[in-house]
Amino acid sequence: MAPSPRKPRVPRSGPAGGPEAPAEGREPGGGEGHRVSLGASAKVTVLRPIHDDDGEPQGVDDADGGSTATQAARADAEPAAKRARRGLGRGRKAASSSPASPRPSGDVLAFPVPRAKRIRRRAIIIAATTVALVAALMAVVVFTPVLAVRTIAVQGTRMLAPAQVTAALKPLEGRSLTLVGPDDVSRLLKPIVQVKSAQSRAVPPNTLLVTIVERIPVALVKQDKGFSVVDGDGVEVAQTADRGAFAVPVIDSGGSALPHATFLAITGVLAALPADVLSQLATAKADSVDSVQLKLANGKTVIWGNSDDRDLKAKVLEALMKATENPVKGQPPVNVYDVSVPRHPVTR
Repeated sequence: MAPSPRKPRVPRSGPAGGPEAPAEGREPGGGEGHRVSLGASAKVTVLRPIHDDDGEPQGVDDADGGSTATQAARADAEPAAKRARRGLGRGRKAASSSPASPRPSGDVLAFPVPRAKRIRRRAIIIAATTVALVAALMAVVVFTPVLAVRTIAVQGTRMLAPAQVTAALKPLEGRSLTLVGPDDVSRLLKPIVQVKSAQSRAVPPNTLLVTIVERIPVALVKQDKGFSVVDGDGVEVAQTADRGAFAVPVIDSGGSALPHATFLAITGVLAALPADVLSQLATAKADSVDSVQLKLANGKTVIWGNSDDRDLKAKVLEALMKATENPVKGQPPVNVYDVSVPRHPVTR
């Protein structure tokens, strides 16, 4: 940038510090035609401009190397454009520090949000919304009577009356269906010995459906007064004084108490028999766990053996009994069915 066209001032000297003497040939107060007269001891200082790294003048130096820059010289040396920029910068700074002045929109650069960040932000918003909705739904389901148990339906009972089951499950009424589990039902039905297992299912809005699996009577055990009705696990499910109340055989203990293992071997065999075969039995006995024998109501005997292969033995016995229902003429009747070795059964 070119230096300012203004020339530096040169002090004028007169005789003995008096007023300046007009130059020869020039009138006092004149213009360019005036000349300056200097004394013999006067010192003339030549000023030259100082430039910064951008080539802009910053001040002046004298010829001897000493700095004579002043605030006025620097102001005169700065170009008008730089002063304008400085003024604009100060105006912007003042505008940004003032709360009432709006920030110029030209100073803000809007960069697009990365796609991955947008997707992550959207996923977070969706997840938070879903969690909030699920929590609200759970609160409505659990803490309001919308799905409260009001009706208990019972199915699968034969020995038991449905009213016995509903009475035992009465503590579940008023509880939300979502909070009633199979363990709750089993715990409440445990005191009822006839119930072997139970399953429950919620039927919205207010019904709990309970399916009962009862213990199946397989034998009668002679007692002092009447009979005990037992299932295949040897659990007493009822008592009766009428021997014909249940179509099951009587366990013949031979007048003495049977060992527990032998008793369970007999009941386990009876539990494996089909219902139509079980109904034809009169008695069941065993001297040990390996010598179970059954007596049919028609007097025929079944040699069962041990409790191994119970299901296979039951199928073989059922097939043999059907095959000998109508014996061929000339053949002797079958009185014994030996299924102790079920893959090689014997009749005689």
